[in-house]
Amino acid sequence: MFKKLILSVALVAGGLIAPVPASAQFNLSKAAKGLGKAVEAATLTDAQMSAYVKEYIDWMDKNNPVLPDSDPYVKRLAKLTSGLTSVDGIPLNFKVYNVIDVNAFACADGSVRVFAALMDIMDDDELLGVIGHEVGHVAHHDSKKAFKQALLTSALKDAVGSTSNKVAALTDSQLGALGESLASATYSKKQETQADEYGYEFLKSHGKNPAAMAKSFKKLKSIQGEAGKSSKLNQLFSSHPDLDARIKKMEERAKKDGYTVD
Repeated sequence: MFKKLILSVALVAGGLIAPVPASAQFNLSKAAKGLGKAVEAATLTDAQMSAYVKEYIDWMDKNNPVLPDSDPYVKRLAKLTSGLTSVDGIPLNFKVYNVIDVNAFACADGSVRVFAALMDIMDDDELLGVIGHEVGHVAHHDSKKAFKQALLTSALKDAVGSTSNKVAALTDSQLGALGESLASATYSKKQETQADEYGYEFLKSHGKNPAAMAKSFKKLKSIQGEAGKSSKLNQLFSSHPDLDARIKKMEERAKKDGYTVD
C-alpha cells in the first residue's frame, strides 16, 4: 500500500489506508479513553468483518463531501479507472472526496477513495500508479488484516467482543477511534513490495501502462524531498522499501516488457 505520508496535510504514499480526513474528525482523544484489553482475533468472523468494513466505509462516505458523477474530478477518475472493475473477485468501487487532504485509501471490500487534493498534484499516470499499488494491498488481503487489527486494538472491544454473529452497530466515537487506529497502521516492507508487484501486473493485465507505478513513486519522492529530512514524511518512509530502488525496479520491468517509460 502507499501508506500515508504527512506533510502539512495527510498524504498517503504507499498503502493508502483509511485515514480520517479533516472533514470527518471529532474529539478522538475522548473516543480513545477507556481502551481495554483487545478481544482475541478468533472471536471476529469473516461475516462480522465484512459488516464492519461496510459500516466504516458507509460512515466515511456520509461524513465526507462525496462529489457527484457529474463533477469533473469524478469524470476524470472514472475515465482513468475504466475497466478496473474487480481484483481477485473483489468488486472495486471508486469515489472522490472533495477535501483538502492530499490522500487516498482502499478498504478490504474494494472501496477506493481518492481525495481531490491528491488529484490536483498528480497526473493521470501518477494516480494510476497509486491505485495499482492500493489494489495490490486489497488482493493480498493486507487491507483486511490492517482493518481487523484496527478493530481489535481501538476502542471497540465492547462492540466486537460478542461471540454471536450479529454485529453491534458502532457509535460515531467508536468509528472515529477506528479511523484513528487505521491512520496509524503500517505495512511491512514485504507487503509493500508485494503490492508493487501486484499493482504492476494488475495495470498490465488491464491494458494500462504499468510504468505508471514508477511515475507515482517519482512524484512521492519529489514531495518527500520538499518535506525535509526531519519531516514525518521521511520518518514514515524509513520503514518502507527505498523509493529509488522501487522506481528502478518498475522502470526496468516496464522497459523489458516493451512499455514507454518517462
